[in-house]
Amino acid sequence: MRFEPSSRIARLPGNDCRPGKPSDSRSDGFAGGCISLIVLLIEIPVAFLLGLTSVIRGWGRADEQTVAPPMDWVPILWLGGFTLGVLVIAVIFLYSAHPFAGAVQLLVAAIALSFTIAAWHGQYERAHPPQPPTRAGMPHSFSNHVTDR
Repeated sequence: MRFEPSSRIARLPGNDCRPGKPSDSRSDGFAGGCISLIVLLIEIPVAFLLGLTSVIRGWGRADEQTVAPPMDWVPILWLGGFTLGVLVIAVIFLYSAHPFAGAVQLLVAAIALSFTIAAWHGQYERAHPPQPPTRAGMPHSFSNHVTDR
């Protein structure tokens, strides 16, 4: 660092040697906050539509009585794609020096990932229901009471 002969303020080499002016390598927080707010206002209706379509798809299957229905991968892929899109936006924000906006997008991506995992778990449970207990699997005291009558 160099010092001006008449000043005790150090001049930074990456700042054209001006002491009072911040570096332009990071943009201000206000721009990052505004960009984050705009992106969130776009993502909220998209997430709402994804949830709505998943619920509407589930209504059609409510009266199905099959033994083992196959897994429905559509809501999992939709939510996974939404999560991936949010992650890409977060990386772009972090790369373009908007740490607040990137952190908000990472938080949204974590929430979307938890919904994706919950959707997968729900579909897995629906496709693999627990087996009903057989007569051989009943406790001994219960099976004696049933056969005595």
